[in-house]
Amino acid sequence: MKSEKKFSRRAEARPDEVLDAAMAVFVEQGFAAAKMEEIARRAGISKGTVYLYFPSKEALIEAIIQRAVAPLATGTLPQLAAFEGDPRLPITMLLKSIAGLLHEPKNLAIPRLFLREGMNIPNIARTYRRDVLDKAIPVLTALVARGVANGHLRKVDPELTVRTIIGALIAHVALSEVFDIRPDDGLALDRLVDNHLGILFEGLSAPAAENPE
Repeated sequence: MKSEKKFSRRAEARPDEVLDAAMAVFVEQGFAAAKMEEIARRAGISKGTVYLYFPSKEALIEAIIQRAVAPLATGTLPQLAAFEGDPRLPITMLLKSIAGLLHEPKNLAIPRLFLREGMNIPNIARTYRRDVLDKAIPVLTALVARGVANGHLRKVDPELTVRTIIGALIAHVALSEVFDIRPDDGLALDRLVDNHLGILFEGLSAPAAENPE
């Protein structure tokens, strides 16, 4: 009975192990050169077992993205959608959450792969848009619009402001992963977010005389 239980736990763990192995192979060898045989070897299973869970390399990429953004999709975004107060608090929470996710090498590997090889991976842009951008951008745009309407933020274009909010992180990761330009102490995501928020909020906040607080 104990051995059956142990086997069951192992079977449940296998998809994550396959995704970890796939991400490692994609980063090391590139998407086009990566082989399912090597992914299976890294995961310690047969190639047939890999295909049992994921029928193609494209399916692996899609599952990797979905796993990485699940905490945002199920936790942070619903909170942002329901928030009615000063939007500077949830914006801070969002950017720090993203920075926290990117501290994990397996999560940072996704934008790294996207920036370096996006054109070589069929449908990765479509998948990332569907699973990330199409969910996050409308929520953030509505959050900024509410902030303008309730007087916490000055009158800015909500849609363009969202590009400013997330743009600094995208540019920072791109400089690091595409051009190999980063601060002396590494990626320094926490410092980047704190610095960006300071600049952002000084420009976004309504004048004190107009702020409802």
